[in-house]
Amino acid sequence: MDRQSTPPSQSSSALQTIAVVGLGTMGTGIAEVLTRAGHEVIGIDISDAAGRAAVAALEASTARAVSRERLTEQERADVLARFRTFGDLQAAAHADLVIEVVPEDYELKRQVFAALDAIVRPDTILATGTNALSVTRLAAESLRPERVLGLHFFNPAPAMKLVEVASSVLTAPPVVEAVTALARGLGKEPVSVGDRPGFVADGLLFGYLNQAAAMYESKYASREDIDAAMRLGCGLPMGPLALLDLIGIDTARTVLEAMYAASGDRLHAPAPVLGHLTEAGLTGRKAGRGFYSYEASGSATVVRDAQTPLDDARLGEGRPVSSVGVAGSGTMASGIAQVFAQAGFDVVLAARSQEKADAAKAAIGKSLDRMVTRGRMTAEVREGTLARITPADSLEAFAEVDLAVEAVAEDLAVKQQLFASLDKICKPGAVLATTTSSLPVIACARATSRPQDVIGMHFFNPAPAMKLVEVVRTVLTADDVHATVREVCARIRKHAVDCGDRAGFIVNALLFPYLNNAIKMVEEHYATLDDIDAAMKLGGGYPMGPFELLDVVGLDVSLAIEKVLHKEFRDPGLAPSPLLEHLVAAGCLGRKTGRGFREYARK
Repeated sequence: MDRQSTPPSQSSSALQTIAVVGLGTMGTGIAEVLTRAGHEVIGIDISDAAGRAAVAALEASTARAVSRERLTEQERADVLARFRTFGDLQAAAHADLVIEVVPEDYELKRQVFAALDAIVRPDTILATGTNALSVTRLAAESLRPERVLGLHFFNPAPAMKLVEVASSVLTAPPVVEAVTALARGLGKEPVSVGDRPGFVADGLLFGYLNQAAAMYESKYASREDIDAAMRLGCGLPMGPLALLDLIGIDTARTVLEAMYAASGDRLHAPAPVLGHLTEAGLTGRKAGRGFYSYEASGSATVVRDAQTPLDDARLGEGRPVSSVGVAGSGTMASGIAQVFAQAGFDVVLAARSQEKADAAKAAIGKSLDRMVTRGRMTAEVREGTLARITPADSLEAFAEVDLAVEAVAEDLAVKQQLFASLDKICKPGAVLATTTSSLPVIACARATSRPQDVIGMHFFNPAPAMKLVEVVRTVLTADDVHATVREVCARIRKHAVDCGDRAGFIVNALLFPYLNNAIKMVEEHYATLDDIDAAMKLGGGYPMGPFELLDVVGLDVSLAIEKVLHKEFRDPGLAPSPLLEHLVAAGCLGRKTGRGFREYARK
């Protein structure tokens, strides 16, 4: 049968010959994935140099695969034979599928699609690799709108598992099914999404990146501290500013402009610093400089510049600390007490009753037992650590401690009352710290007669495992108190990041708007819980999807933090999702109640 008369087939097996238009980094990566999966691939780029570079990249990657015994020499030869490059769109004439990955410029993409309309067969599927521009608009201007859709791979395409399959209202369902099956055949995890800028993964990711850029621009925290906070506090593979440099600051600005035009949400309005850096040509790694400076254009090696902190920079002399008081009996309080005791500090653990204090010390003993069982601690060290912890039934036991750390309920009135008590009990010169994650530190400080001695030390749960501590100075915190806490963090082997006294500090101020936006996607029936969680784990490298994380944190805790952020910043985009409020009102608080966004087996 003549190929031109072949009836349209929607099975992925029919998509054997695939053209990739645009042989930049993404196009080259997609071509490699396709050829290694057995497809005939036609690479098209107006630049001969780009075509040669794509071939060279495939030769190099397949040679590495042979050296690692993942391919034989014959298989490598077959892969290379399946990839041909051309400089003209006419080469796509007999393709079953065309994937366009030219630069993110609507007029350029429209011209490519218009040219392809006149070249390819009527049954050919046309896919755009955009993550920011309208798939629907491109489809509507095509002669075959029902056969146009979005196919968004993530960079680097050979390694990243996620593929977003974006259909418009015009896309025929069999076309979506065929491309989805193709993605699965490539060993990818496809998620189905509708047509809106950023789709799922970038729709959530770029809002977060934008807020991080704005946080840096406002000089709230240094670039190093913002990045370290999100890596260590959330387990992310990269900090947001380093990731912006990797993506390309100009690319991020383009995506955000498209998102803002579609949503009108101020959280998507590009931070001015993104425009300034773009206009200066400081677009990230590819330019050798963005938020950070790099060894050379395209290098991943960061080099020192004027903003790099000095390795031996001193904050001045701190106050001596040998004994620590920890107020509270919950998981956070016992975890913090364990951290200090393991580091050699004498610890007083005070609760509302001797029974609660003893139970908190017993919980620490069980935690240390697990460390011994896993070979992370000797029995002798365990006994010494536990011996340094003295349980007490009253804050009066804090009379001689050098540092008092409160880890009680996240209730401002409760904390203020506790600080008023500490003010009367603790010796002059003692540092008073709050572990609040959302309340104003200054409000705790003002409950004392010595606000200069008060500071925030926001540990992350579980405190023994999590390396981050956000050190929160108020406008009244003394320099030597700040220096003391930084020194203490080093002694307990925690990474301290500095930030000012405002809602959410670094981590929660960036994390919870992202979580809130994920909930809004579900509210709007844009994507499912499972697809959103998969998209962020596979496309963003997140250790947990947003709904997994919300259920772990607790929906009531999440709602409280979101309310604090909304109240402080007065941004409509930060208003808590009604769905979150409804679930909390219904008592569906996450894993701790057996039901949140998902249901859990009760223990």
